[in-house]
Order: sequence, then C-alpha cells, then structure tokens
Amino acid sequence: MRFSEAWLREWVNPSVDTQALADRFSMAGLEVDSVAPAAPAFTGVVVGEVLQKAQHPDADKLSVCQVEVGAGEPLQIVCGAKNVAAGMRVPVALVGAALPGDFKIKRSKLRGVESLGMICSATELGLAESSEGILPLPADAPVGQDIRDYLGLDDALIEIDLTPDRGDCNGILGLAREVSALCAVPVMPPVMPAIAPVNDAKAAVEVAAPDACPRYACRVIRNVDPKAGTPLWMKERLRRSDIRSIAPIVDVTNYLMLELGQPMHAFDLGRIQGGIRVRMAETGEKLTLLDGKEIELLTDSLVIADYERPLALAGVMGGADSGVSAGTTDILLESAYFAPLAIAGKARAYGLHTDSSYRFERGVDPSLQARAIERATALLLEIVGGEPGPLVDVVHGNPALKPVIQLRRDRIRRILGIEIPDSEVTGCLERLGMQVETSDGGWRVTPPACRFDIAIEVDLIEEIGRIHGFENIPSNSPRIPMTLAIRPERELDLDALKQRLIGLGYQEVITYSFIEPQWAAAVVPGVETIPLANPISAEMSAMRPSLWPGLIACARHNFARQQPRVRVFENGLQFQRRDGEILQEPILAGLVSGDCQGEQWGLTGRPVDFFDMKADLENLLRLGGEPESYRFEAVEHPVLHPGQSAGIFRDGVLVGHLGMLHPRLAAEWDLDKNLFLFELRLAAIREGGLPAFRPLSKFPSIRRDIALVIDREIGFGAVKKCVRSHGTEILRDIILFDVYTGEKVDSGRKSLAFGLILQDSSRTLTELDVEEAMTGILSGLTNELGAQLRD
Repeated sequence: MRFSEAWLREWVNPSVDTQALADRFSMAGLEVDSVAPAAPAFTGVVVGEVLQKAQHPDADKLSVCQVEVGAGEPLQIVCGAKNVAAGMRVPVALVGAALPGDFKIKRSKLRGVESLGMICSATELGLAESSEGILPLPADAPVGQDIRDYLGLDDALIEIDLTPDRGDCNGILGLAREVSALCAVPVMPPVMPAIAPVNDAKAAVEVAAPDACPRYACRVIRNVDPKAGTPLWMKERLRRSDIRSIAPIVDVTNYLMLELGQPMHAFDLGRIQGGIRVRMAETGEKLTLLDGKEIELLTDSLVIADYERPLALAGVMGGADSGVSAGTTDILLESAYFAPLAIAGKARAYGLHTDSSYRFERGVDPSLQARAIERATALLLEIVGGEPGPLVDVVHGNPALKPVIQLRRDRIRRILGIEIPDSEVTGCLERLGMQVETSDGGWRVTPPACRFDIAIEVDLIEEIGRIHGFENIPSNSPRIPMTLAIRPERELDLDALKQRLIGLGYQEVITYSFIEPQWAAAVVPGVETIPLANPISAEMSAMRPSLWPGLIACARHNFARQQPRVRVFENGLQFQRRDGEILQEPILAGLVSGDCQGEQWGLTGRPVDFFDMKADLENLLRLGGEPESYRFEAVEHPVLHPGQSAGIFRDGVLVGHLGMLHPRLAAEWDLDKNLFLFELRLAAIREGGLPAFRPLSKFPSIRRDIALVIDREIGFGAVKKCVRSHGTEILRDIILFDVYTGEKVDSGRKSLAFGLILQDSSRTLTELDVEEAMTGILSGLTNELGAQLRD
C-alpha cells in the first residue's frame, strides 16, 4: 500500500522524521518497500490568475495572456493550451524557474511576442504522466503563493508491503492506529458526524447469504450534480496513493477505501429494478463488469443483484449496467462486510485482481460499514450536493464480536525473555484498539474487530513485543546442554549424491511443488490429485505427485531457448493421497536429453540413450558401498516407453524407476526430443554399507571369457546374479564386453560375451581350481537360465 505521509500526519503526528517513521514501520513488521517524494524537484512556480486572454497575432494555436502573480505588474505569457481562460487560477513558472528534467524558464519571444514565463500543466510539473491542457487550480487558490506550498508537494510517499494477516493496515485509519501504538501519540481522526436524512428514499435490502455477507449498509442520495468535479486536494491524495481520478462519486468511494480501508461501491439508482438482493450466483448467469469483460458466474460466487439480474460481483468489481455514469443524478451507496473466505480466490477465478478483492480477502473491519457510509455521504454532499435518505444497515448476528483472551503476566516474561511493566502492556494494547481488563495474574483482552490475526495468547504477546520493539529485547545465549547429533556411518550423505550428479554433468534445479491437475493425472494415473484450497493460478492448483512434471517443464523451457542438451536433477517432496492420508516422500529425480557428450571435436556426437542414464545411476548408487544389492529389471510404467523402462530394485524392493518418456505424452506436451527420466526414493537408498578393508592379493589373477546364448528377455543382471551364486570364493569380477543378436543366433535369443576374473588371496590358482569354478558356473547358467555355450 502506498500513502502520503502528510495525510497520515493529519491523523497522527509523531515527533519523528520521515526516515525514522519508515524504520518504525519496518521494525514493527510493516516492511517499507520505498520512500519517494510526492513530486520531483522544481522551483520558481507560483499560483497565478489569468486576467486576460487574447489571440496571438501571428499564430492560430497560441494565446497571449496577462497573468497576475502577486508581484508588481501582471506578466505577459504566451500559452498554447486550449483550456486556458480568463479568471482561471493556474500554476505559473516565472523567469528563472527550474522545472523537472532540468528545464530552465527564460525570457523569450514566441512568434514575435514576448513571453515572461510559462503556464504549466500537470505533466510539466511531474504530477502526471500525461495531461490535456494546463492544470486548473481552485478559484480560492492564493495568488503568488509557491505552488509546492499550496499543493503540499514537499511530501513523502511511503509504500508498505503488507503481509496477508495485516489487512487492518490497508487504510490510513489502521496505519494511524499503528503509529499511535509505536510512538505513544494520540490518533486525531477527522470529524465524521452522522448525516441526517432529508427524505425517506431507501432501497429494500434482502441478504440471502448471511454467512458470506453478515453486514450490508447502503444509502440513497438523490439529485447529485453530474457536472461537478473532484476537488484538487482529493485528486492529489488519490494520485499519491497510485489511484487515477475518474469522477467525483467514484473518487469518493476510492478515497474512503484509502482512508478507512473500507471498499465501497456506488450504483446508479435508476438502473436498479426493485431492490437489492445479496445472494449466491445462479447457474448460467452472466455479468458484464466495469472493465467491459463479460464473465459467466460460478455458483459459489457471491453477487449483489436486484430483482431481475446480478449487478456486481461482490467484493471484486461492479457491473457496467448498474454503474454510475456522466448523467447519473440518483445513486445508491454500498458499504458491506463480506466474509474473507467467501471472497478468497474469487477474483483469481475470473482472472481479476482489484483493490477491493485485495482488502476483502484479508479482512475488513466488520464494525466500519455505517461509519464509512456517513463519511462518504458528507464528502459527496460537499462535492456534488444531493439529498440523502436514511441509512439502511442490515446485520446478521454480531460479526464484530471477538472472544476474550486471557493474557498471563508470567507468560509474557517466558515468551519474550524480559520483564515488561504492567503500564506498558496495558498502554500498547489499548493504543492498538483493544479492551483491557485486569485479572488475577494478568489481563482479560478483547481484540478489535479489525484484527483477524489475533486469536490466542501468543498473538497478544507478539503485539507487545512489536510495540516494545524487538530490537530492544537483548540477545542472550541459551544455557542448555547441547548434544551433537552424530550421523550414522552407514547413512549416505545427500550432498554426496548431489555432488556425484554434478560431476556427471547434471545441474540442480528447484521447481514448484504446485502443478496443473492434468499433469498430475498424466504422471501418476489412478492416484487421487491433491488440490490446493487457494491456488496461485489454475496452472498451479495441485500438489505434485511426482518431481517429473517440474523437470519436464524445465526441459521445455530450455528447448524453447535454443538449449538442446539438458541434464538436470532435483531433490524434493512428492505428495500423494493414499487411503485417505497425504503422504510426503523425499525423492531424487533427474532428466537428460540431447547429445551424450556435448558438442566437441574429439568424439563423434550421438544422442543420449537409456543405457547412458543407467550407467549414471549405477555410478551414483555405487556411493552407498553396496552396488551388488541393486538390480535393474524391465518394468512397465505409465509415463515411460514400454520398451525402454526399468525398475530399480534393492534387495528385492522397488526403490525407483528410469526410462524414456512415453511417446504419447511427448506428443501431448509438444516435445520433439527423447527425454530420459529417473527417480529414486531417498529413504530407500540412504542407508549404505560400512566400508571394510580387504587386502590386495599378491597372487596373479586368471581371466576366462565365455559366450552364452540366452533368451532375449533375460537381462544381464539375472546372469550376473546366477554367476555369483554358483561361483566359488575365487570369483572376483564379471565384465560384460559384447551383446549380439543376428546371424547364427535364433530369433528370440541373444548372445552375451563376458569375462570372469578369478583370483585367490593366499595362493596361485591351478588349472583344476579354474575348471571347477567354471564348471559350476556353466552348470548353474544352464539349469537356471537355459543358457547354452555359443559355438
């Protein structure tokens, strides 16, 4: 929220400068994003009065004006603005003035006529990005006064980044309450008297959804002046709060939103049929909003309607068919309290974001509606006139009622670590608008209706700490016994896994835990999607059941930016609902695509394939010290290519998958490159083996190569397992060096050629030892796998 410091100081005026005030806000949890001047630097501009206007003798679009500036004789100034007229009060830059952009005003001649200054527009003074004609000033503007003093331009604009729980500070009223508490100065709000009605005109109001709208206030004002203009002081305050002035009635509702934090709306009374109904939208209803966008209303949306049609999307935006226009003379002012949960997410559901929805989603003071109507009525009567009717205030229940919270004195000391005097506790809570009663051992505190973030005792203690100043609480080292956590020696360090992947050419990425529901259903079919209650957008409305969608999106992002080679990994949580419970499981996942080695001169390029990723995973799993406990078996996965997918098993338990992305999904997601994916359950691979020393043998090793013909469906992992189970203790290693299918090998069969390394640690092997080992191995392969020695 951006606001004028001068406006705030009209409500509360602490004896601190601008920077100190901004620092107080930040230290109290209302982070100040920026402090900027209300207008750029300029000098030599005063209020002037145009006495005469005559046509330039030599230019059709120029006028020669006589301007009184309160210093001797009137000045002759040549002006090109169309709206300049005799009798106007205008800003005048005198000779020698310096305007924004280092523009100096000099005595000059325009088409032969001397000009002793310049009549300025808002743009030339840096008060607007664009403007039509000169800036007209009120008729009572004092001639000769410096324009900076008259408009109060030596002001600071403070922008605060409010957290979602501090909706009470979305107006000058709430900010003044904060400053009062922080600086121990009283709040001095402007007088807001109740306006007596001058007629009996009022609208019938029916609230059919009281849970969503516990309070609805409105007032009819007839015979407003449609030709009246917004006063300059109000335009300036709106400008300094980054809101564009539109028309007096709309400007007053925006002004009240900034001043009190209460969004308001004005209807054209002549366009309302019958009365007001606050209800939920009905199926198929449509509404054209003030911005011209037509929407089809969702049935869970709250609307303001008359007896025939919806008029506005409650808490978000009014409708074009019932809004005030240049010819409106009778209006209905609306000021309502909508429950935050009834408005939350509704604007985003229609692709909207408005100042009203921003405030209603965070909570508006439910005791403020009648006060806002009275304040708006007074301003409208002052600006556009009119005849107000009685105030209509429909209230269901007591939305402003807050439960009493017991605050214990010893609890404050325990939480904050310091002793705070009772008088300071009472003072800071009362300045925040709370009702405080003394009780045994502490206080009974009733929070104000505007504070939705205060519900329990520690919330009150937080407020006391904020107002006392967290920076004033001394830092003390805790005096507690410290026990260093010892990581089990068998536990595999996650950082070691990451570093190994980085060494293999991967890059770590972090993706969102929120994805599109369609992606979630495609990646983990059959598993219930976990939707978010208040998503950032429709594309991020479901919790990810797998890390693969984020990695695939990352690859698409890179492909779209001419990066054909992608090697990325991520570790994080995946979220799945099983048996009614949400399971969060840590996963390590990766993706590779593109050239295997990257472009270079020393090697011929080739695309990465399934076995490149398998080799990376074998390298990674070797860190645990028990590579023999893992095996890769062909397993189908709905996301992976049926012929290029495998499950990763550890001691018979499935711990992960790898494979190529299914061509069907690749086509759906507009991917024209092969993507290879893997995922590992971290909990299942983190426990490794203990390192143990084994002395190197002093005796020579013997290698025996064999070539077997086996069924194609049998993987080398099964062969390796069989060889080890039937080999004796002299078998040291198995090296696969050839896989062949083709001539002289039956269809459905393949040839595997591998070497066996045999060695003893205590003696030199004999030919008999080798023959016994080979016989046992070949026998086992034949009996278990149906293997045959290749001729």
